[in-house]
Amino acid sequence: MAATKAKKAAPVKAEADAANDDSARRTQSDRRAESTQKILDCAEANFAKLGFYGVTLNDIAQQCGMPTALIRYYYDDKQALLNEVFRRRASVINEERVRALEEYKLAAKGKMTIEGLLDAYLNPVFNTMVAEEGWRMFGALVAQVGILPAWGGPEEFNRDTFDPVIKIFLQLLRELAVGVSDEDLFWYYHLVSGSLLVSLSQTGQIDRISKGLCASTDLQSAGKHISMVFAAGFHALPRAKKPRKKTTPTSN
Repeated sequence: MAATKAKKAAPVKAEADAANDDSARRTQSDRRAESTQKILDCAEANFAKLGFYGVTLNDIAQQCGMPTALIRYYYDDKQALLNEVFRRRASVINEERVRALEEYKLAAKGKMTIEGLLDAYLNPVFNTMVAEEGWRMFGALVAQVGILPAWGGPEEFNRDTFDPVIKIFLQLLRELAVGVSDEDLFWYYHLVSGSLLVSLSQTGQIDRISKGLCASTDLQSAGKHISMVFAAGFHALPRAKKPRKKTTPTSN
């Protein structure tokens, strides 16, 4: 009888040990995820407020309540940490923008407008940036990195992170801009991008100049006005004149 009980107990103990091991692995994985999430949140807020060169890994560690060595364990240096801060949210927002552009082109059925294209390109950015404070901080960080050359990071990082959605936008813009030179089209994109970055920076300048009538944190209004202004600007771009058809003179 005792031997039978022992045989039955052995599989039960093995299952319990396996469950404990699995629980320990999940706990370790959860702890790692919580730590990296906290590090990235702290780094994002510090980079957005103080700039890349205005904050150290020690500052971030102190705010997180973690040893600096732990941050260095996950991220080799400050540049690697910044890159990961970007990858975490950039992949999300870029997927939204690509989907919005592709869905707009499909829905337009060959009848795209500049107003619709600008909305598809800009709205995912501004709508997402107002979702929570973390996204707002990320928007301010994107503005700093986009405006300051020293913050640009490795060329391959910019190419892999931002260029795909920009190329889709430019391709659709090219379809609309019949007769517009490539030079004018690239400058048009450059100015749209500049307005986007200035708005994401949320400096408070427009609050002061407008005496409170406008708020730099009102990103959805910023997006609406960028679309309105640049739609009008698009229609004003010079177009090459189509050559006149030659007519055959008739004799009397």
